[in-house]
Amino acid sequence: MTLGPSQLIVLATPAFLLLIALEIAWGLARGRNTYRLADAVSSMSAGMLSEITKVFTRVLRVGIYTAAYAHVALVPLEAARAFWSTWYGWLLALLCYDFCYYWLHRAGHEIAIFWAAHVVHHQSQDYNLSTALRQTSSGALLGWVFALPLALAGVPPLVFGAVALIDLLYQFWVHTEHVGKLGWFDRWFCSPSNHRVHHAVNDRYLDRNYGGVLIVWDRLFGSFRQEDERCVYGTRHPLNSLDPLWSNLEVYCALARDAWHTGRWGDKLRVWIKPPGWRPADVAARFPRPPFDLSAVRRFDPPVTRPMAWFAAVQFVLLLAAVLAFLWRADTLALPQDAVWVAALTAGLWGVSATLQGRITWLELLLIEAAALATATSALGWVEWHRWFKPLALLLAIAMVAGRARRSTGWRGGQALLLAGLACSLAGDCFLMLNGFFIHGLAAFLAAQLCYLALFKRGLPWFPSGKALLATLAVGIAMYAVLFERLGPVLKLAVAAYAIVISLMAAQAIGRAAVRRDRASLAVAVGSGFFMLSDALLAINKFALPLPLAPLWVLATYYAAQFLIARFALEGSAGAQESVAPGATIEVPQAG
Repeated sequence: MTLGPSQLIVLATPAFLLLIALEIAWGLARGRNTYRLADAVSSMSAGMLSEITKVFTRVLRVGIYTAAYAHVALVPLEAARAFWSTWYGWLLALLCYDFCYYWLHRAGHEIAIFWAAHVVHHQSQDYNLSTALRQTSSGALLGWVFALPLALAGVPPLVFGAVALIDLLYQFWVHTEHVGKLGWFDRWFCSPSNHRVHHAVNDRYLDRNYGGVLIVWDRLFGSFRQEDERCVYGTRHPLNSLDPLWSNLEVYCALARDAWHTGRWGDKLRVWIKPPGWRPADVAARFPRPPFDLSAVRRFDPPVTRPMAWFAAVQFVLLLAAVLAFLWRADTLALPQDAVWVAALTAGLWGVSATLQGRITWLELLLIEAAALATATSALGWVEWHRWFKPLALLLAIAMVAGRARRSTGWRGGQALLLAGLACSLAGDCFLMLNGFFIHGLAAFLAAQLCYLALFKRGLPWFPSGKALLATLAVGIAMYAVLFERLGPVLKLAVAAYAIVISLMAAQAIGRAAVRRDRASLAVAVGSGFFMLSDALLAINKFALPLPLAPLWVLATYYAAQFLIARFALEGSAGAQESVAPGATIEVPQAG
């Protein structure tokens, strides 16, 4: 049996986990533990995200190399295959790959757009074997360029893939603080001491020791530095987040903001190709950053209770098992199936990190997981499983709101309206799962939208933003016009009523955000927009034009809407008075 790249990673994972466990045990025994739960989970989550998203970069990782090897190799392929298949050919291929890796790695520190991909590996402020698993999800977008020399030399794709894997696996063990200097080994090979220097932000260590297997490349090209002072790890602009999604997007967003704000067209390009940290003069003047101060570096360590830490750890283990099960089959699944599972697993990874960071509660994490599974099982046609997870998601949302209501000063109007809206939505979910009950489901959701409309009206005038009202009504009328000829007499009336009510609900939510100008109200407005989008996609798919992966888009936007409304509708301004006990505080989520 031939194993695919994803399956090889699955088989290697138990060894990774065993070595991590041994490193933790060794550190505890010596009184020098280098692990923190949240940081380790964040690093491994980034690695898991990197592996599952590789299903979308196959053409960059494999396709381009294979095409270049087949069509533009500079040596006859028969002779090349014969040479590179010998033991010395394999050894030379590994040497050549490591040389190309050195320059890719160096570009990752000296060119901003490459750093935007590579930065993920450096964001951990701890240094241990879990840090080795912290990998980028976007490196393949440009990294394939550095593999082309081997394709031109006629290195067969199988040999290339094998030596690339060897080079990657070798680098796992060097991410530890428990192995000191190794004498002659340090002079020739990438070692723990050499690689600690690479991960440090100390002035003397910055952008040094790029070698993957061999450190001689650094000695030859002037980028070597010996470890001679305590290393401080992380990046000079700390991520300060456990979010694996934000860790991959952070630098890209910063570069895009600088490119947007600069007034010089040349600088809009230079932002991406200059060394990391370079900024156009006009941007640096308008948005100054404080200079880096090593003595001011503090580790990002959000507080988490022991029960919550255990809960998140258990959820992470279950998620890891799901990721491994997916990776075992990922190379053989159709791309749409891969996309469904990547979306569901990504939601879970985000949820666990958000729980450890204190951004969401354990019930909200379970809601996110149930919603992800309801979406995935629907998109994959797993009807029996879908019938369990779809109502479970809304039941968890109701439990979340009811739990807050019990901790508040009493059952007031806003809480009652929100619970009624969720209960009507749950009824609508159940009706839509049954054949012949579409009208009943539509009526239930109509009642839900009326509850939300009344909830968003509390303490405010009707439709405080005329522009929002006109815009949402225009969208609703346009959708109805598209569907009109495809609807029967009864549906014409039912859909018209629903289109008007959901447009009014969205207009009220957007007007509420315009008046209050707080992030909770903005989140609710975004949720109302997701509700309109979900219903539009559902209607188009059912009555007009079948959409590819329709359940994925319909349910993903639907659950995003319900989560945002359930989570934020009672927060901010007057709403906060109803949902939170006196003296309590509410954490407003921050980007990333």
